[in-house]
Amino acid sequence: MTDTSSSVVPDEVQQFASHARDWWDPDGSERMLHKLNPIRLAYLRDMVDQHWQGDEHGLRPLEGKSALDVGCGAGLLAEPLARLGAKVTAVDAAVELIDVAREHAAGQGLEIDYRHGAVEDLGGQFDLVTSMEVIEHVADPQAFLMSLAARLAPGGLMILSTPNRTGRSRLLMITIAEGIGQIPKGTHDHGKFITPEEMKGMMTNAGLAVIDCEGIGFSPTRGLHLSEDMSLNYLIAARHA
Repeated sequence: MTDTSSSVVPDEVQQFASHARDWWDPDGSERMLHKLNPIRLAYLRDMVDQHWQGDEHGLRPLEGKSALDVGCGAGLLAEPLARLGAKVTAVDAAVELIDVAREHAAGQGLEIDYRHGAVEDLGGQFDLVTSMEVIEHVADPQAFLMSLAARLAPGGLMILSTPNRTGRSRLLMITIAEGIGQIPKGTHDHGKFITPEEMKGMMTNAGLAVIDCEGIGFSPTRGLHLSEDMSLNYLIAARHA
């Protein structure tokens, strides 16, 4: 993890590791991730059904498929992926988060291959590769995407989410959300946010073809929701070009 080719930024890792023990508390330090997770899962399910032309009413659309969740934290996405039928491998650079993830999964009776490290440490390929709210925290986003693409199996599906670099995202995510404690202070660096146009360019450079991009919007009445408005945050799906 000290290799110069690693995506890991030690200060970023420590920021998230310090909240490991209350990661699964929906009212704790990571409550915003708990609010984001249903939106991310709804998008993922829709993309999975479209990509593999599955039964949209089926309970285990990822049955027989492998999934890799990069920057998995304590498993908020990895556990639903396992419940959807996938054989899940999940990696995070914070050993404290991996410890909590393993403990929580065991309590749920879920078999998930949790690994401490970086995506660059992994071998093999996976049908589904996910990395949610991670790319804005890595050392080199383009190199990180190349590493994700190398782990994506032929015919596979990749899904990422990340904040857009706009004045609105700075106001809502940093000035307001971090200011009032909805998100832990110091979580985000607005300068490292990536616009959808930049992301699409980096994906092309990584040999990926974008197949969908959708915003995560916010309003006082609806809260967080899937939206055509990508000014705050967005999800993006890709496959090999």
